[in-house]
Amino acid sequence: MNTFKIIILIFTSVNIFGQNKQFFYEYKSIPDSTVKNIEKEIMVLNIGKDKSEFYSFERYKSDSTSIADAKKGISSAFPNKKMNRDRVVRNINAQKIEYITPLPPYRYSVSQSIDFKWNILAEFNNILGYDVQKATTEFGGRKWIAWFAKEIPIQSGPYKFFGLPGLILKIEDVHKNHIFELKGIKNTKGDFTYPYLNSYRDLKITYPKYIKIYKNFRKNPMAGSIGSFPDQTDANGVFHSGDEIFRKFEKMALEELKKDNNIIELDLLKLKK
Repeated sequence: MNTFKIIILIFTSVNIFGQNKQFFYEYKSIPDSTVKNIEKEIMVLNIGKDKSEFYSFERYKSDSTSIADAKKGISSAFPNKKMNRDRVVRNINAQKIEYITPLPPYRYSVSQSIDFKWNILAEFNNILGYDVQKATTEFGGRKWIAWFAKEIPIQSGPYKFFGLPGLILKIEDVHKNHIFELKGIKNTKGDFTYPYLNSYRDLKITYPKYIKIYKNFRKNPMAGSIGSFPDQTDANGVFHSGDEIFRKFEKMALEELKKDNNIIELDLLKLKK
């Protein structure tokens, strides 16, 4: 059964007090502004007693499987599909978030303080049976429209968004390049811990430091792999130097980044170098 259909089936209208919750959002995005193809992915907002965590549902399943296989001595094949690699963790009583994102060879834990300036409007709608109210804000170089439900008294939302007097059920930028919309709710038990894959070197940094690292990554995405490709002879007996192989992968990485020109925080592509 399709993952999206599974999420729809688990939706129930429940009392949200006294239990941990998982809120499932459909995330629609247009990564390449020149093509306008829409990509879809199910994301999860996990709400615990003191902490929220936002992540890709498919990535979570993949990472969980990899760890389970490793314990059995099995080497898992990495899924050949595009999945969101980032996570957002927040103390639900604070304005500071931890943005976890891999830029090989590191997995960065980025400490970021955000003070959203919300404009709450006298406009109302209904999403999945919940009465919602409209609010707007600006973040990451985009103008955003949010719909929040006061009857779900959780001041959180998808991605880095929070701070409204109720859970954000839907949020989109005004040009509809990035849209998060609630599709289901599930009760959970116990504390949530995201599966830890020891495949990167972990490094904690500030957000200003991350901006510099990210901009350097966009210019030189293979910097962490210099010198890591040995000389090889292919199946046809043709010799390829390690430097030649490196340049091939570098070209591919740069071409992929050119297609990723419509990122959610557009400011990261516009800030001065």
